[in-house]
Amino acid sequence: MAVCLAWLGNPATVGDVIASPGPWRELIEAGPGLLVIETDETVSRVYHELKDILPADCALMVAPVSRRPKARGLTEGTVSWLRERLPLPDRD
Repeated sequence: MAVCLAWLGNPATVGDVIASPGPWRELIEAGPGLLVIETDETVSRVYHELKDILPADCALMVAPVSRRPKARGLTEGTVSWLRERLPLPDRD
């Protein structure tokens, strides 16, 4: 299982992604145009599936997340969702 962070340049397209059966177990909208995705697939596969759903002019970025990021101000439940799936960051 992996977690990816995806940013969609047009937040209005989030509904199209959520309604699509992509290569993800679960996804949530953490903020406008910001998705957190749980998947068994590679970042590349998630990127290409999202790219196929979105309009050609919609910016897109997908990145793997291996440790729990520091966050605040996200959609309710996002931090708990991340806490359930990702370990704490390494401490310096």
